[in-house]
Amino acid sequence: MFLLRVFLFPLAVMYDLITRLRNRLYDLRLKPSTRFDIPVIGVGNLAVGGSGKTPMIEYLIRLLRPQYRLATLSRGYGRRTTGVRVAGKSDNADTIGDEPYQLHLKFPEVAVAVGEDRVLAVPALLDESPETAVILLDDAFQHRRIKAGLEILVTEYSRPFYRDYVVPSGRLRESRAGAARAHLVVVTKCPPDLSAGEEAKIRASIARYAGHPVFFAGIRYGQPLPFGGHAFPLRDKVLLVTGIANPEPLRSHISANFVITRHLAFGDHYRYSVNDMERIRSLVTEDMSVLTTEKDRVKLEKLVDGSKGSGYRLPLFYLPIEMTFLKNGEDFDAMIIRTIEKEAARNEQPEKA
Repeated sequence: MFLLRVFLFPLAVMYDLITRLRNRLYDLRLKPSTRFDIPVIGVGNLAVGGSGKTPMIEYLIRLLRPQYRLATLSRGYGRRTTGVRVAGKSDNADTIGDEPYQLHLKFPEVAVAVGEDRVLAVPALLDESPETAVILLDDAFQHRRIKAGLEILVTEYSRPFYRDYVVPSGRLRESRAGAARAHLVVVTKCPPDLSAGEEAKIRASIARYAGHPVFFAGIRYGQPLPFGGHAFPLRDKVLLVTGIANPEPLRSHISANFVITRHLAFGDHYRYSVNDMERIRSLVTEDMSVLTTEKDRVKLEKLVDGSKGSGYRLPLFYLPIEMTFLKNGEDFDAMIIRTIEKEAARNEQPEKA
């Protein structure tokens, strides 16, 4: 790995220079950023792949929906459509992407929109849902054409940005210095027994790049839930199927509660096919269940629904998750509410002549 990183270093330097120049142009306002007359909260990361952005969006939805009418906006990775699209009854993972579709199913009262150009997507979203009071931007930390009122940077406990490198030598989309743009940092997927000493070391490492409040969060796993219209019981032996960036925390949790007979690990945002379903079926025996993630469920279920006419069912279950703060969650919540109130008050002020 070290030799490969050294070999790729010249390409990483070139990529780093390009992203630094781009950020500098935005910092100098030579490239424009648009601020909308509605509170906008951005959630993103510096690294390629999963760092817990969607669980953070879901946390914000649960926090804010009793008080505000919400909308989420993302690019919609993995979809087969282009342009701006606001989720409706006919949409699925192919039309809006797996994670937006997951949000659409889980929170039907929240407007879910996708679009490569978020600046163009916001007006279209507000035309469709004019009652929207707060927009949550998913995976938009590098999308600097929109200026959010609050930028939340998430970084994974096991792969923090301050120990990573710019692609292709590492996984960072831009240099570690980009963390300075965030208003707060959340270290995600932390172990529940994170010690005060380790927490202090992480804070000190982050402070080298971002002097912002730092919070620590873990994952709370729910009980496996059935999907696909079957009535099979949940077995102790499971075939684990994942299409996420880093399945190891999930695998570790499942291993403590089930016997994993085999793990089919696909790439992030993987688009499942009928052949994949046939492969899964060939590996499942009567004493096994199939266990997968919420994100994978929304893609697998469509294939199962389409296969009902062929007369087979599978013992499919998915594992719901929630993000939970290890401590000081009330302080995080208060910062979010204060920002929204401040942004809303700013937008209500009359323009000066």
